[in-house]
Amino acid sequence: MNPRPLPQDPMIRQLVQSARASQLSRRGLLAGLSAGAATLALAACSTGGASGKPTPAKDNSSTDKTMTWANWQAYLDQDDDGGYPTLEAFQKQSGITVKYDVAVDDNNTYYAKVKDQLALGKDIGADTVCLTDWMIARWIRLGYVQSFDESAIPNKKNLVANLQDIDFDPGRKKSLPWQSGFAGICWNKEKLPQGLKSVDDLWKPELKGKVGVLSEMRDTMGLLLLQQGVDISKTFSDADFDTAIDTLTKKVSDGQIRNIKGNSYLNDLKSGDTLAAICWSGDITQLNAEAGDNWEFVLPEAGGTLWSDNFVIPIGSTRKANAEKLIDYYYQPEVAAEVAAWVNYITPVEGAKAAAVAIDPALADNQLIFPDADTLSQAHIFRSLSTAEEQKYQAAFQKVILGA
Repeated sequence: MNPRPLPQDPMIRQLVQSARASQLSRRGLLAGLSAGAATLALAACSTGGASGKPTPAKDNSSTDKTMTWANWQAYLDQDDDGGYPTLEAFQKQSGITVKYDVAVDDNNTYYAKVKDQLALGKDIGADTVCLTDWMIARWIRLGYVQSFDESAIPNKKNLVANLQDIDFDPGRKKSLPWQSGFAGICWNKEKLPQGLKSVDDLWKPELKGKVGVLSEMRDTMGLLLLQQGVDISKTFSDADFDTAIDTLTKKVSDGQIRNIKGNSYLNDLKSGDTLAAICWSGDITQLNAEAGDNWEFVLPEAGGTLWSDNFVIPIGSTRKANAEKLIDYYYQPEVAAEVAAWVNYITPVEGAKAAAVAIDPALADNQLIFPDADTLSQAHIFRSLSTAEEQKYQAAFQKVILGA
């Protein structure tokens, strides 16, 4: 596919800033909203002294030239042999050996795996991880990430201006954006040559048992609410949400929806278990590159959602300086453009568009990487939720997931 920037376009800046500042979301909320006494006890005995927060691990980067980067599936440039060209170039240039771990399938499930170690300030097996705004906000609030050494990330200057000061991380002292993107709908073009235009098209009789939706509450419920005519970026009622959750529940119970998954939904599209899905934009270009040009992605007529993911360094990482070198490397415009040309998500690096044009002029036209005002007018930010709403809505959504 191809690209277009969030650097210059003021509408892009406004939307992506809102996505981080007011939404605090993209993929669902943590499974542990109602944490039990055991989790609280772990937090209480963390290594953080009076604050109750863990303290950063000692950095051994000077003697340990290795690190692990935990990320989502299909989220880094890859060659035909399964290698990662930009990452291999970084390793050669830096002398640091990097394990790229496709460990994140969903914000909720990843957090569930590492929350106890985080609370104790222990190594979670990753020296940097890319998660969504609302989850990163939680990690920062709980003291689960390390502050950057600003001098170690000089290319931070290339972060687009509107993302440099965010409410959950003023001045970007502890997090830096990796990619942004859309949630919309996709389908198998060979099996469904007529295509799809709306979320309601997913409920066609011929698609019974062949539909997948995302396990991220704000994306799946966001699209269902938009289909109802609800503006998810503004105030909506419990009744609005209940109507949407009733639709989801019905479509699961009657077998229209086959499954509710995180990034593993791609495997179902590839195998043909599902023919259509609520999905993430860049994934479909990736899927087409890997398995033939068989799938199409669109923002539904009623609109799609906009989200963002960010780098952080977990509190227990003993290779902080190594992780900072990696992050700095990916903030070079030429490197960011190379990644964007492959993953097809919106890049946060100033100058990446010009660098992308040098790679392939057609990249500058890709609305999934460098969306213009028309494309962005179809993207909506799921508004921030009160604590009561968060608990209620997530509990309702989790109930449907468990019953799927």
